[in-house]
Amino acid sequence: MNEIRIGKWRIRLPRNRLGRIFVGILLVILGFFGFLPVLGFWMIPLGLAILSYDIPAVRKLRRMFVVWSYRFVARRFPSLAEKLGLPKDNGTARERNRNPGR
Repeated sequence: MNEIRIGKWRIRLPRNRLGRIFVGILLVILGFFGFLPVLGFWMIPLGLAILSYDIPAVRKLRRMFVVWSYRFVARRFPSLAEKLGLPKDNGTARERNRNPGR
């Protein structure tokens, strides 16, 4: 089944690949009109999440953002990261190579 899980919510997606891409692009475009009463800026990240299901470049950007946000929370808010069950931050690979004893 085609769906995206965001936290505890599950969003069902069209089974057709072109349908998913159309819905994702439509959400992103309409999200830019978020200042209008019916539309909202929330549509942009949702559209990008839907597009990441089928487009590898968008998927890579989404994954990079997820990894960055996990590391950010782990560094700045270690107790929150522990409550959320996030992996502990051991620094970036570049920092680990500079300080092998860490």
